[in-house]
Amino acid sequence: MKTAQIWTEARVHALREITPTVREITLKPTNGALPHQAGGHLQLQVLVNQGAVARPHTRSYSLIGQPDGTFYRFAVKRLDEGRGGSKAMWQLAVGDRLQISEPQNHFPLDLAAPAYLLVAGGIGVTPLVGMAQLLAQLGAKVQMLFGARSEAELAYLKPLQAVLKDGLKTAIAEKGEYLNFESEIAQLPPKALMYVCGPVPMLDAARRAWTKAGRPLADLRYETFGSSGRFAPQAFRVKIPRHNLDITVPADNGLLDELEMAGVQAMYDCRRGECGLCAMDVLAVDGEIDHRDVFLSDEEKASNKRICVCVSRVVGEITLDSAYRADA
Repeated sequence: MKTAQIWTEARVHALREITPTVREITLKPTNGALPHQAGGHLQLQVLVNQGAVARPHTRSYSLIGQPDGTFYRFAVKRLDEGRGGSKAMWQLAVGDRLQISEPQNHFPLDLAAPAYLLVAGGIGVTPLVGMAQLLAQLGAKVQMLFGARSEAELAYLKPLQAVLKDGLKTAIAEKGEYLNFESEIAQLPPKALMYVCGPVPMLDAARRAWTKAGRPLADLRYETFGSSGRFAPQAFRVKIPRHNLDITVPADNGLLDELEMAGVQAMYDCRRGECGLCAMDVLAVDGEIDHRDVFLSDEEKASNKRICVCVSRVVGEITLDSAYRADA
């Protein structure tokens, strides 16, 4: 269950290939684009094909760059093993219309820090583009680390180089390069902030380095995407005794979506595995939980007593409890 969203219509104004797997989509809202802050995002309603049925789903995408009052820009990475949202977005054509939310921000930029370290992994660069541009414009002390599988996948590299110059460092996995968190963190002054957006394994590495350096966790800000897990998506079985339910979550859909379609009211907010509102109790698991959230601690994940149903998956079978209680 989520607070009712206000939706407005927007038209696809332009499409642009940023990398071989990343497409930028420019929307023109019917009632004009509202101001948005660096780190903000839009929610969009898309129809995702699941077998022979197209079902409505809500997806979130980070807004790119500074607001111009006319358009919203965001980028979508094609994920062939994803839940279908990226495929639906890649099928959009200029002139298509869709429903969008007002800009929101769960990843706000604090402008009072003495220095900043921005860290991006792959498509995680999208919310950091606007941050880098704004910080450079304000004359802030800012460095950025940008990692990708290949040089071709360094999305928005040129605009970042234009504003950060030597302050931008890249690491290409296929060249054997890696992000040196320890070295960069060691150079930061006290009370500096690190903003990280990327896959969960990268965020975990950044968080370990930040903690090892004795930095306050409150000064580490992050956003992630739940498509990054230890296992490729596959179908799994879910039992919920309190509802007398036994359902299968297909490889191309998420657990939260399937629970909602089965009539199980699950609380949620971010849908990115960050807020923890959607966490449900695990009664039993036959297999492995692929924890894709950043809310549960390492100890909680190891105990397998809770699962963030908005992003996490299972290899095998899981039995869950819900908040539902029959009326007395």
